[in-house]
Amino acid sequence: MTPQANFMVLAPIDPTRENELRGLLDSMNTSSGCADPNNSLVPFALFDTLHFARLLILEDKTLNDTRVYGGGPIPTYPLYFAFLGDIDGEVDVFLEELVRRAGSGLRAIFSCCAGFTSETDPVRWMKAQNAPAIAAYVNWRGRTVGQILEEAALRDTLERYVQVNATALSQLPPREIFSKIRRFVEEEKSAGRLKLSREKATPLGWWIKNALNLIGIPLLLLLLVLLLLPLVIVLALIYIILLRRLEKNDPELCWRVDQAYSDRLSVAEDHLVTNQFTAMGSVKPGLVRRLTLTGILMTVNYAARHFVRRGRLGRIRTIHFARWVFLDGKKRMVFFSNYDGTVESYMDDFINKTGFGLNAVFSNGIGYPTVNWLVLDGCSDEQKYKDFLRRHTLPTQVWYKAYPGLTAIDLERNTRLRNGLESRSLSEQEARAWAALL
Repeated sequence: MTPQANFMVLAPIDPTRENELRGLLDSMNTSSGCADPNNSLVPFALFDTLHFARLLILEDKTLNDTRVYGGGPIPTYPLYFAFLGDIDGEVDVFLEELVRRAGSGLRAIFSCCAGFTSETDPVRWMKAQNAPAIAAYVNWRGRTVGQILEEAALRDTLERYVQVNATALSQLPPREIFSKIRRFVEEEKSAGRLKLSREKATPLGWWIKNALNLIGIPLLLLLLVLLLLPLVIVLALIYIILLRRLEKNDPELCWRVDQAYSDRLSVAEDHLVTNQFTAMGSVKPGLVRRLTLTGILMTVNYAARHFVRRGRLGRIRTIHFARWVFLDGKKRMVFFSNYDGTVESYMDDFINKTGFGLNAVFSNGIGYPTVNWLVLDGCSDEQKYKDFLRRHTLPTQVWYKAYPGLTAIDLERNTRLRNGLESRSLSEQEARAWAALL
């Protein structure tokens, strides 16, 4: 198995070169927000381990919201440029290849950021500007870009074969259909018209790190609880009291977003079967909220890494990759995802299928609809939640997907088709279920 990884380069923009940067990013697209895979600056199509990439300017439109907690001066932060991607394999290897193949384009983009000069080593600079995710989700760990494209070609080949031979196949029982198709696939592979590569061995280092993470974190927590049980109980009671007091007094900021801004967001939404989403906002002040958000996201990351069923984030099956990243000393947070369907269906999925998790995370953001006991209410007020989220949504200047037209469910179906063909034998019932995938 080849594990997936992610990177995020985050750097302040040189204010005198913001317009130049925006022009460069616009030049990378075929339409608003949608990258040309072969653009001259970063030709994404050259990188066969890159699933998704985006380049954007993190322009927070909600900084005024912080004034509801005391009315002090509005905080000032740099205007950030972010470049992030989801890849197969190791980040360091990818960054080296990225600079080797797109060095001049990257230098043109990065030169618009503070501290980057003609003498700067791009690889070292990107590593120095790394903004790690506190939590990340991968739809199907181990499924590479190469595997996705090969399995999509397999499905296309099978569909054409079934269409041409529909009459003959309709008269056969499922196991015979399966056997006939498998012989055809083997012939196509032998002729070089179809390729299904073998899965690579999982790196030993990844197994070791994963096992240590799986076992070490709960053991450490258990040890701390056992050693400090009376203190833990007291702190838990204090925490609950403080959290409830905050929940009862936190203000809601859920008015409708300016229509012109919403229209600007809409330009890059709902044109393809898969879309991008970016939301950014300030964390509610105080240690309780910061610790709560940190603890919940660490739990999300642990569960996504070890326990979440492949292809599903809870009951949601439409997300390819997602991540949560803290900014500015945990005073702000940004959430990125790549999902199938419309933005409206995406919000509905979260409300209806994982509302408690949505509340647990985002209730720690300034202005979120009132939540009780960390997970109750909140997004159940659908209109307030959608207005809140729209206010915090950011436009993405450049977005790339390596396999346009394929949803997460398509990818799962294609993998099941391939796995069936590689099985030594199928029962009549299994063959019938496999044939239904065609």
